[in-house]
Order: sequence, then structure tokens, then C-alpha cells
Amino acid sequence: MAVEQRVTYCRICEALCGLIATVEDGRLHSLRPDPDNPLSRGRACPKGIAFTDIQNDPDRVLSPLRRRPDGTFDEVSWDEALGDIAGRLTRIVATHGGGAVGQYFGNPIAFGYATGIWSGLFLTRLGGHHQYSSGSQDINSRFVASKLLYGAASQVPFPDLPRTDFLFMLGANPLVSHGSGVRTPRVKDDLSAITRRGGRVVVVDPRRTETARAYEHVPVRPDSDAWLLLSMLHVIFEEDLADTAALDRQTTGWRALRDLTRAFPPEQTQVRTGVAPDILRTLARDFASAPAAVAYGRTGACLGRHGTLVCHLLDALSIVTGNLDRAGGMLFARAVVPLEDVGEKTGKMTYDTARSRVGGLPEVISTYPAALIAEEILTPGEGQLRALFVTAGNPVLTVPNGPMLEKALGELDLLVSLDLYVNETNSHADFILPATTFLERYDVPYSFANCSPTVFVQATEAVLAPYGQARNEWEVFDELARRMGLSLFATGPLERFNGVLSWLDRRGFGRMTPRRLVEVLMRIGPYGDRFGLRRNGINPRKLRANPHGIVLSEHAPTGIRDEAVKLPDGKVSLAPAEILAEVERLGERHPDNPDLPLMAIGMREVRSQNSWMHNSPTLMKGDRRHRARIHPSDAAAAGLAEGATVRVTSEYGAIETEVRITDEVAPGTVAIPHGWGHKGGWQLANRSGGANVNELMSNDAADLERLAGMSVLNGVAVRIEPVDVAALPHPGT
Repeated sequence: MAVEQRVTYCRICEALCGLIATVEDGRLHSLRPDPDNPLSRGRACPKGIAFTDIQNDPDRVLSPLRRRPDGTFDEVSWDEALGDIAGRLTRIVATHGGGAVGQYFGNPIAFGYATGIWSGLFLTRLGGHHQYSSGSQDINSRFVASKLLYGAASQVPFPDLPRTDFLFMLGANPLVSHGSGVRTPRVKDDLSAITRRGGRVVVVDPRRTETARAYEHVPVRPDSDAWLLLSMLHVIFEEDLADTAALDRQTTGWRALRDLTRAFPPEQTQVRTGVAPDILRTLARDFASAPAAVAYGRTGACLGRHGTLVCHLLDALSIVTGNLDRAGGMLFARAVVPLEDVGEKTGKMTYDTARSRVGGLPEVISTYPAALIAEEILTPGEGQLRALFVTAGNPVLTVPNGPMLEKALGELDLLVSLDLYVNETNSHADFILPATTFLERYDVPYSFANCSPTVFVQATEAVLAPYGQARNEWEVFDELARRMGLSLFATGPLERFNGVLSWLDRRGFGRMTPRRLVEVLMRIGPYGDRFGLRRNGINPRKLRANPHGIVLSEHAPTGIRDEAVKLPDGKVSLAPAEILAEVERLGERHPDNPDLPLMAIGMREVRSQNSWMHNSPTLMKGDRRHRARIHPSDAAAAGLAEGATVRVTSEYGAIETEVRITDEVAPGTVAIPHGWGHKGGWQLANRSGGANVNELMSNDAADLERLAGMSVLNGVAVRIEPVDVAALPHPGT
């Protein structure tokens, strides 16, 4: 028996913790934390360790599947599957044009560089524009705020946790999520270090989350973040606590922002936020007077009716107090692998250069709101969506109004999925193609890996050969292009690099692959060896010699605003027209509905990862059930008992689940985990029950967040009531 220990890193979330894989005779035996990874230093979360269950799951798809007329699937060869897909796609494009083809990619695409590049090139080469992602249920409002503030959607400034004195967190729960928009594998240590050195961590959230329990918690009403932040800025400007010298040097529009905040004193916003004026005023003063302070928010800040405005105001809080681009404050990222820089220079990191066919909502980095997919399929006319590729995604569970999307998928001429499982979406596909796991491919971090207080790089080879017939997704798109007679580099974002690619090819680098592209970018990037011209720079050979990773700098750089901000004057724009108009719309309050007296918010669970890890026995052991959290007073008013089956109803739909009565949520708030409600080809996930919370949300274009087209998943009006269990049908009937 051959047993090997192989160094790699996790690609489930942005922490990217180091792992050691024990491999026996080509099969994964176990995963454990890597004690020699300089960032994670022997730490990994339960999901990373439990990935062994996913890798070896008997429910995993390991052969290409083709749908039969009765809805079941047959195994077919890759040649047969790709030939059939290429033929169907060619006919669709010939009849309806490339604008009839689209793709949806899920969250895992962000943790591997190759698939997103090649699938995007493929769609662009076809002439397609229907591109959707999980970002419109997660982070697109953050990208739009960055585009408006800095002229660069790729710049997501991050908190300098090791050096800050005051961390203000809104809508983030890093003790569960392990950090997003900032790479911090040992986030628990980073947060506790702030308080150990005499600093403060303040968590603003409607729920007393795991992070809020550990630090100072300011409860706030759901979807009131914009009012709270405007009031904090009001106090800072009113009491002359702003760093006007820094504002004059770094920004434009700060006086317009100051004037805007005058209408939002804490005494007037209390009715909206639920935060007492004296608490909010003290909080603003303490933040502004701290030696170094930073405001940080994530999904909870992004998913309300004004998510882009909230992200803008969060950054403004750090900027106005002089904490931009300085130690302990909010830092810009300098990419180790500058893929996003290429995107900025080639015009792919765009905003509002086009509008969706349905609803007229702006594109964000060439993607449209995923909530519109069903309508785009069902609405006739030029550009109607007729063929869809879904890669590492499950939009039936992750976009609002999944039942409508599920029905719409049946109207497509072609639906192709690249995934590990038969899930709720691709159970309707014409083809399901087996994809590799992150352990079965080469990778080097990019994107959010650059949002790291410590500059670090690591590359990993595949630690396992692909199981069964699994293939890298990029290879599938590459082969489809070949079969259709398309050159991915003839047009599109990498066209400008054709001369460079030809030069590399003549010098023995071979045909261009994602790996070769990334290695070239790494070497010409700010930390690269410039092909031998910079002695201490990094290159693939150095990364292979240091499989645990290399620390390039103990601290992320400061003083780089000039290179990070892409606006013509090089200054941060604090009062763009879009933001001014959005503040005006804050007065358009939806009338209260006495039939829907509660506000629903989402929540993360430490042993869940969106919709795709509920088939792991390790993660699902014990008392794992889907439960809506409600305050005791609201439970008493509705006549609910602990553990009872309840119906949660909104204006748009209803779900049934169990209830947990707890004071971790404030009165008037219901917190419901997402990603549950399975009925795919994963047996344990199906048996685990639960409900799809996104069936409570609207997919109507008029109900989406205006600036980024984000799905509104927080602050949705609902009621909750008991269900007569005796009257429910038996599961076996």
C-alpha cells in the first residue's frame, strides 16, 4: 500500500487554509491542517477537513450523463457528450445568434482561476452576453461601490486587522464565515489580538451572532444599515471629527457627502435603526478618535434594498476619519497574480456598460442579476436565453423564486451542467459533465487572496488524479471551442495579448493554457521575477520549492492609493451621482403590512457552505436540522413551541420548517439559514429535510436592489405561524 502526505490548501472559502492530504493508492484517505502553512499555522475549519467526504462521495457524478426523454440519465462517453453539445450549440447559434447562449457560475469558481477565464472566453467568442453568477446573491453591490468610489470594481479594500485599534463590523460573522473580502485564516486569533492590545471590536447585526457574542454587540433592525451609517457620518462631520486634511488630499466630493448627512441625525434615524441616539453618537466619536480604525462589512451589508449605498458608506466611514491607505486602517490590494489588473486594462471589470433585456438593470463585471434568469428564458424576442451552461452552481436553490426558475429550465433548448453532483438545478439538464474537485487540479490563489494583511503566495499541484472520468472545467470549454471551430484568443479580452502569447510559444512555452497564462502574469506582476530580471522575485520554480507557501511581506503595503484608484484625477469619489440619488430614494419606504409583521434575515452556519455540503456525513452528524430562529416574545404571540413545524409566509411565497426560540434575535426578526431544501441526487442531503428560504424572496426586476441588481435577501417582511402536523401528508405518501 502506497501512502503519501501531500501539501495543498483548501478552496472552500477565502481563508484558503493549508492542508495535508493523506493519499493511499491514489485515493484520498484524510485531510488535516498544515502546521507549516505560514498563514493558517495548523488551523482549518470543519468544512475543510470534511472535504474527504465530498471527494469520496458515492453520490458524486464521475461519468458524463445525458438526459433521457423520461427524465432519467444514461452514462455516455465524453466524445459522445461533447459532440452532441457542440452540434446542438452550433444549431442554436446559427438560428438565434450567440446572444441566445448564457452561463451561470457558482461560488466555487472564485477559488480556481482557470474555469472563469476559459468559460468567459468561450461565451465571448460565441457572441453571448447572458452571464450570471452567485455574485448577485452575495457581493456585486460591493463591486459597484468600488467602481463608483475608486473607478476599479476589482479593488475591494480590506481591514488591516493586525494593526487596527478599532474594528467596526456590520453584517459580518467571521467566526463562522472565516472572513470574506479579507483573507485571514486565523481570524479568531486576529480579533482577540485587537482586544488584547487594548482595542475594540464592535459588531452591528440584527442577530447576536457567534462573533457578536464574543465582542461588543450593537443590535440593529434589519435593512436599516444605510440610516445607521449616515447618522454616524452626521456625528463625525457635525462634531468636526473628520480628517479634512486627508479628505482634501485623497478625495473629491466630501463636502457634498457632509451636506447629505445633515438630514440624518441619530435622533431621527432611531425609529428606523432601533439604536438609541446616545449609543450611536458615542460609537461615532469613539471610532473617529481611535488611533487607527476600520469599518468592515460583508454579506449582511450587501443584501438589503440599498446594499451598494451601504458598502459605499462603510468605506466612507474609514475614509472620512483618515483611515484609508494607512496602517491599521483600510488597505488597498496589490495583486500577486494581477488577473484583475488585466481585466481592468482590457475593459472587462465594467459597470453599467449595458442593461439587462428584462428589467433594464445594469451589468456588473459583465454579469447580470441571476434573479432574472427565469424571465430571460420565458420572455420571447431578440436575445431570448435558449442555451445555458451552469458551472459549480445551483441557482434553483440560490436565486429568489426557485420554483419559477425550475419550471423555466424546461423551456431551454440546451442546458449543460459541470458539477460534482446531480443537484436541484442540473436534475433538469440535458447533460451533466463530471468536474474535478480542488484536490484534482493545479491552483494558485488570486482575487480575494490579495485582500490579505500579510502578502502571501502559494501554489499547489493536484494531489490526486481525477476520479472516474472527471475533467477540469476549462478543458471542457476548450474542447467545445475546438469542436465548433472557434479560436478563444481571436477576439475578446485576451486579444491584446496575442503578440505576447506568440512570443512565448516561439520560445518553447507551448500552447496557451490557464496555467501558463497565470504563471506569466505572476512573473511580470509586482512580486514576480520578471523572467530573471528581478533576482528575489517569485516564479513557478520557487513556488514548487516552497509548497507551504511564501510570505512576501509581513504587512500589506500602504501609500498605494495612486496606483489603486483608477478615476481620472486619482482621487476617491465620495459623492458620485448614483449615490446621491440612492440617498434620496431612502425616503421611498415600503408601507408596513400588519399581516407580515416580522423581518426575515439570512444566516450562515459553520457546518454549511451555501447549498453543496449537506451530503457530508461528518458535517451532518448530530442534531443537524433546518430551523428558523425567532425571539420568545414573537413566538409567544404566534403560539409557537420549540421545535414545532412552522410556516413562514412572505408576499412572494411560503416555506415550512422547524422553529428555534432564542433571544439571539431581537423581537421582530426571524433568522433563517440558506442552502437547504434538497431534492437532487444526493441522498443524505435529501433526507436532511429543510426548506429553501429563497422561495420567500422576489425575483421581479422591480424588487431588486437598483444599483447592482442584487437579490434582496435581508429585511423581507414575513409572518410565522404553527402548522398542524397531524394534517400534513406522510412523507411516504
